[in-house]
Amino acid sequence: MQVLLVASAFNSLTQRVYAELGEHGHHVAVELALPGASLVEAVDRHQPDLIIAPMLRTAIPKEVWSARICLIVHPGPVGDRGPSSLDRAVQEGRTRWAVTVLQAVEEMDAGDVWATVECVVPAVSKSDLYRGEIADAALEAVLLAVDRCASGTYHPQPQITGHALPYLRQEHRSIDWRTDTTERVLRVLQAADSQPGVRDELLGGVWYLHGGYPEDRLRGYPGELLATRAGAVCRATTDGAVWIPELRARRVPGEPAPLKLPATVALGDRLRPPHLPRPLPEHPAPVLAAGTALRRTWSDIGYREEGGAGFLTFSFPGGAMSTERCRRLLDAYRTACSRPTSVLVLGGGRDFFSNGIHLGVIEAAADPAEESWANINAMDDLAEAVLTTTDRLVVAALGGNAAAGGAVLALAADEVWCRSGVVLNPHYRLMGLYGSEYWTYSLPRRVGAQVAERLTCDALPVGSTTAVRLGLADRTVACAPEAFADVTARLAVRLAGSATVQARIAGKKARRDLDESVRPLASYREAELARMRDTFFDPDAPYHALRRAFVRKETPAATPAHLGRAHGAGSGEGTGTHNSTVAGPRSVTGLGAHERASGPASC
Repeated sequence: MQVLLVASAFNSLTQRVYAELGEHGHHVAVELALPGASLVEAVDRHQPDLIIAPMLRTAIPKEVWSARICLIVHPGPVGDRGPSSLDRAVQEGRTRWAVTVLQAVEEMDAGDVWATVECVVPAVSKSDLYRGEIADAALEAVLLAVDRCASGTYHPQPQITGHALPYLRQEHRSIDWRTDTTERVLRVLQAADSQPGVRDELLGGVWYLHGGYPEDRLRGYPGELLATRAGAVCRATTDGAVWIPELRARRVPGEPAPLKLPATVALGDRLRPPHLPRPLPEHPAPVLAAGTALRRTWSDIGYREEGGAGFLTFSFPGGAMSTERCRRLLDAYRTACSRPTSVLVLGGGRDFFSNGIHLGVIEAAADPAEESWANINAMDDLAEAVLTTTDRLVVAALGGNAAAGGAVLALAADEVWCRSGVVLNPHYRLMGLYGSEYWTYSLPRRVGAQVAERLTCDALPVGSTTAVRLGLADRTVACAPEAFADVTARLAVRLAGSATVQARIAGKKARRDLDESVRPLASYREAELARMRDTFFDPDAPYHALRRAFVRKETPAATPAHLGRAHGAGSGEGTGTHNSTVAGPRSVTGLGAHERASGPASC
């Protein structure tokens, strides 16, 4: 079918619907619902068989929904209506929820039901839930609805009950630190973690708090700041404490939109006298050793071992890896490599793997060019460490999406395992960057020079099934988000105990030595960074305006041209270097020397 996606933004769910509809053989184009843009004209131009709105904040015009079937993806069960459905589910502590695909009509969320799929609601943040269980249910419901539309025989079911609930405003999200328990504070914070945040007063200022995690040992007067850890602040509740990783200042009329930043960066000098009687102590995250009881506290980096395999987990808000986060992760990686394991798993969590450099921290820096340069070098140091690890197998385990330098970081590993439904964006072009992290080495050796060039130039999302077919990934893991860590742990332990693991490690070292003799790894970095430095330190380079627009959530003037063109299952096709299947992990076969040396052209 010819499908047109209409969305307020090309967000994670829209990208997944886009990628998976293409993998199911449909031709898909995207139009953003933007102020001043005519959706009626866009539909006339595309002439789609079906319109789907995966994430839409505005109503579809009557001229469109009265002439064509328009399906709305609503993150709530049948009868639930309104703009804050998922927020309420998290804040109210629901354990089960649903996604409903319904037909657009005059009243919002009141149309006939084409499909509805239930899902569990684990104790995670709204954004994590949205990219995990909700996205899984949404895709199942969308594919079912599309099949029913294509059949021409299905009649959607009317909603018998239901009423619209109002937008969940800040007064319904407020925290009273004098009386609220840790459980309620966490529910409120997690229900607003990405947007809109929870408005609160702190150290003489008004802030929006983003995200929250429990702390099991630190205690203090309710509302008191107790400690810092890796950019987060710990704040006491009536019966415990919570870690808050990010803050955003209140917007001042006439000024640019404030940035969401690590809490300690946002607060800055307020964390020192005279705002506080004394600087807050830094409480490093506990290192989990064998036999140690698992604590209920927050850490963005952790390590454990099981059956000859090491697991280095990391989870950064929004998948953004600042200079400081890269350096801490590199230190942890080097420590993990000192352990007597034969397999090291990177990632393995249920949300973002990595989205590359931290554009928010860069934008907030006194000198964004210098911070960009420091950040990309820190990313490169981490990628280099992974690429040059030759005494064990390294697995990148992607339970969530990855983009730009984060996607390329995963390719530095020997194997890439993706949870089914993960979306990869292995390109930099949309941010006006050439890219680094040794992508001119890692990407062509996996997919070939021609496919690498198409992926980086087309700048389109790639679903997990296509990623395996192309060679971007070696395995898809079909499981619920909550099960991904356990499933990958079993696979890694099995790999570490296999009879062939030492032979594979030896073969890996031989290939790395051969590649180095053909072209030193350092030369890839030098060539990439020369291009990146020219961009960073050119005040007129598009990167600076694109970065600013991205982090401050500025509305684009029009739908980007590369999204408006219809793409189908063939848009991501190409011949990978090792014809991977989902049957199991296998070693990566390198390209010929001439292909490795040349790399794809700049886009």
